[in-house]
Amino acid sequence: MVKKAPRRTAERILEVTLELFNRFGEPNVSTTLISAELGISPGNLYYHYPAKDELINSLFDRYEKALNELLNASDNVRDVEDAWFFMHTLFELIWQYRFLYRDLNDLLSKNRRLETHFQWVLKNKTRSVKAMLESMNRSGAMRIDAREMEPTAESMVVVLTYWLSFEYVRDPRNALEPASAQTALLRGAHHVLNLLVPYLEPGQRHHLLQLVGAYSTPLAS
Repeated sequence: MVKKAPRRTAERILEVTLELFNRFGEPNVSTTLISAELGISPGNLYYHYPAKDELINSLFDRYEKALNELLNASDNVRDVEDAWFFMHTLFELIWQYRFLYRDLNDLLSKNRRLETHFQWVLKNKTRSVKAMLESMNRSGAMRIDAREMEPTAESMVVVLTYWLSFEYVRDPRNALEPASAQTALLRGAHHVLNLLVPYLEPGQRHHLLQLVGAYSTPLAS
């Protein structure tokens, strides 16, 4: 039991750090604040994570692992229903680690490891979305020229990556608060998939409108 205590403490530190980063933004959270929130000494925090960057990197590693597992499922998307679920799940993960997107430019300018790895994140997202488009094209849910797949996938990744920044600009005081999560996620999924409208088969286009309509109240808020 004694040997497991440090691992439990390290886990709790990451949980609280993620909560604080998401709530206040990474630049506004010091290691002193983290240790005070945990009720531990700064020395205890430094024992597990000697530098703030180690906290950031550990959280990013968790995000990247979960993201890669999710992205690997993209080639199982066959139609609009699957795509809606896939995008919403992806936005849920982004929301869970929203500090990375809220403070993205600042984080990349200070953390070389994050800069390198986030480039891979963009590449993996684009690869995954392109695989989704290819799968939907094969199933007959949409018709898109092969030459249009790459730019369409990249456009969708741009919205995925910067949607929360857009939400934040719209309403800085409330956009990234937990109460706004569902509305932000639904709007994000809607706008990403809306880029596919010109390519969807009529029945699939109608189904997308039905899915959006089912959430018309939160989308309009």
